[in-house]
Amino acid sequence: MSQKQPKPTLGGQKIRTRKRDEKKTFEPTAFRDEIVQGLNEQGDDLEAISRYLDKQGSRLDYRRYAETLLDILIAGGMLAPGGSLIEDADKTKTCRVDVCVFTTPDDVAAMRTQAEVFNKLIRRYKYLEKSFEDEMKKILIFLKGFSQEERARLATFTAVVLANGQVTANILPSLFHENLVKEGIGLDFATAVFKTWLAEKDVNHLISCLRRASIEQRLPELFPANKRSQEHLESHFRAAGLGPVADFQRGQQNVTYKRELQKKLGDMIHAEDDVKEIVIYVKDYMKKNQLTEQEVVVLVWNSVMNSVEWNKKEDLVAEQAIRLLKAYAPLLAAFTTQGRSELDLLVKIQNYCYDNIQFMKVFQKILVLFYKADVLSEDAILKWYKERHSSKGKSVFLEQTKQFVEWLQSAEEESEEEDED
Repeated sequence: MSQKQPKPTLGGQKIRTRKRDEKKTFEPTAFRDEIVQGLNEQGDDLEAISRYLDKQGSRLDYRRYAETLLDILIAGGMLAPGGSLIEDADKTKTCRVDVCVFTTPDDVAAMRTQAEVFNKLIRRYKYLEKSFEDEMKKILIFLKGFSQEERARLATFTAVVLANGQVTANILPSLFHENLVKEGIGLDFATAVFKTWLAEKDVNHLISCLRRASIEQRLPELFPANKRSQEHLESHFRAAGLGPVADFQRGQQNVTYKRELQKKLGDMIHAEDDVKEIVIYVKDYMKKNQLTEQEVVVLVWNSVMNSVEWNKKEDLVAEQAIRLLKAYAPLLAAFTTQGRSELDLLVKIQNYCYDNIQFMKVFQKILVLFYKADVLSEDAILKWYKERHSSKGKSVFLEQTKQFVEWLQSAEEESEEEDED
């Protein structure tokens, strides 16, 4: 007896999808509507707002909608590219919150309180830390789309969160965007941020943060290309009451100028250019870029000493050094017309001889050579010996020059006696 065969069916086997594998629809508008409603229900009580945000994070997907959440907390609603708020087609629907950075009074104390809302939220949901930094970068690019009042409030808020370490100075390169530079918006915003930042912290904190973000040398990029002169930069920052920033910028520019001069000096010495021509070039460069004689004489010394390969033997290096320095003594003498320049050079020579051990016994010979060549004066040498010497190799070099200094002192005393007669 044959068994009945089951009839074939058209329907296939139903495959069930695990809930965790289901793709969720990205609905920032729905998220916005719920957050806006909830925040507005808290009124202007920032403590209540913080409690609400803390509680809703366990129910709403802050990780997924971080950008929308931060748009709302800063600008009051969702931002379209360029910075305008996205409105709903239904005009009766509320798309903005009453309390955000853009509605907070432009006052440092008020912004500190507002920044604390962000601080509590990020402490509770640590993954929002990076989202907040990314949001600030985006918001700064959108500056042109905000009103002047909104930019002023945002600048104060930005300074506060930079000063207290909620974000890093890595957000600031957004201000170098071509359109912001062209219209002066980036410069005005940075100026306002720096003023508040310096009111909160000192200039060392500001510069340290800029250095960590590798933008301490990029401040000129805030200015249009035709206004990036050192004079224009300093004038702007000093007029804005930012003297410490102007001083720092001057120092940064000096570093660049000195690096360029050092390279040019090295090239000229290597090419064996006439010493008189080198003096003319250096003096012109020094005047043009407002370098001091003290800075320049040290650069000249470095360039001369770096121009040769030194012998490793002490007895031979002395002869080699004296021969070279005798040739370039007139070059050094051109930049030791002031007592301070002479002392700076003396200390530089002392440190050099200490750091390069084969020169330890050459120091006194260099001193005598430079005295005879009018690079160093009697007064400068005596002052160095008595009080202005470096601590490096102090006992060795003072003992080495003792006899020469005693001779200078006796010559000085004889000269004074002759004057009295």
